[in-house]
Amino acid sequence: MSTTQKPSILLVDDDQRFRQGLLTLLNFYNVNNSWSLEVVGEASSQEQALKLAAQLSPSLIMLDLELAGGDGITTLIHLKEISYPGKVLILSGHQEDDWIFKAMQAGAAGYVFKSRLATQLYEAITTVSKLEIYLPAEVASGFFHRFQADFDSYLQTRSRLHLTEREQEVLHWLTQGASNEEIAKHLYVTVATVKAHLTSIFEKLEVTSRTQAIVTALKLGLIQA
Repeated sequence: MSTTQKPSILLVDDDQRFRQGLLTLLNFYNVNNSWSLEVVGEASSQEQALKLAAQLSPSLIMLDLELAGGDGITTLIHLKEISYPGKVLILSGHQEDDWIFKAMQAGAAGYVFKSRLATQLYEAITTVSKLEIYLPAEVASGFFHRFQADFDSYLQTRSRLHLTEREQEVLHWLTQGASNEEIAKHLYVTVATVKAHLTSIFEKLEVTSRTQAIVTALKLGLIQA
């Protein structure tokens, strides 16, 4: 991270003591590495996080996976829906492969273990600031093996649900938080056509809303990282 960069950060964790410790660590990085990390807000719930993300548009959100009023995975999905332009770095006590994989599938730019915050956070911030993905070295290999296995499962699930190529494209842009008008522009079709595809997708996934479609697609492995 260059000294000219001034990332703005939103801390999202329901443990105030953890947020305070994180602030201390970030201040340490500023002093010892000539960084200019600025914490512009703190949130303890999903609702607060989404509100502040929309208001402040921080360049980086540090997000816990367990929050009051919603979990971190759905928070990641909702951030896409509001077209949050920055990066999200997960700071979690969960070290299980399943949690890591789902977080990365949902759009996280990196994953840091809370128990190893002091040794992982510096590298994570540096890596994410370069628009690269950060994963702890000890889980990276397992993650990519899981990715390949889930990709094979994704192909089987897509075939079973009879999703067409166009429906898969619409679903992809839906998970990016695109509106019907934006999807239409990306795919060079009319808004009415997009709505027709969404109706078909909702029926096949047995859901009734855009958010439910995204969550279900995530659970079924239809959303690829």
